[in-house]
Amino acid sequence: MTTIDNGVNVQALLDAREVLKGAPEAAQFTWRASSRWQNGVHSTTTIQNFFGLGQEQSHKRETVFTADHPEVFAAEDNGITPIEYLLVGLASCLTAGVASVAQNRGIQLRSVESTVEGDHDIRGILGADSDVRNGFNDIKVTFTIDADASQEDIEALVAQSQKRSAVFDALTNPTNVTVEVA
Repeated sequence: MTTIDNGVNVQALLDAREVLKGAPEAAQFTWRASSRWQNGVHSTTTIQNFFGLGQEQSHKRETVFTADHPEVFAAEDNGITPIEYLLVGLASCLTAGVASVAQNRGIQLRSVESTVEGDHDIRGILGADSDVRNGFNDIKVTFTIDADASQEDIEALVAQSQKRSAVFDALTNPTNVTVEVA
């Protein structure tokens, strides 16, 4: 029998799922990001700590993200736009989900690529048309997957990844967002 190795420790995930069924308070996580304005529309956002499993946690290393806008928006283009980070999050989450589901179902992956496109009418954010929303109008995700599986099984991997994706859920269902000034 061939050993399937997509680099995902599915047993640890399944064990965690069972433990958290009996301890729902430990499943409550708070993810944090701290952003600092640099100049113009350029900012840097740092991620290091989060709360989960009933206590403060830390990533192995601090990660810094740079956001800006392109020169066509009269900016310096020091980084991708904030709305593009939504595409990064969606692509990363769905792709990780495909790997996890494939590992759990015994499917060996050779390659997984996703392309995410978001259609955005910027008249909304510019205040040029109050009937145009500020965010994406449509987002399309296209996967190219090479695996030891049928097309039907590959489509089922993607469907299950979508079903369990925190980012897909946050984008497609209402999420309470509170903005405060300290």
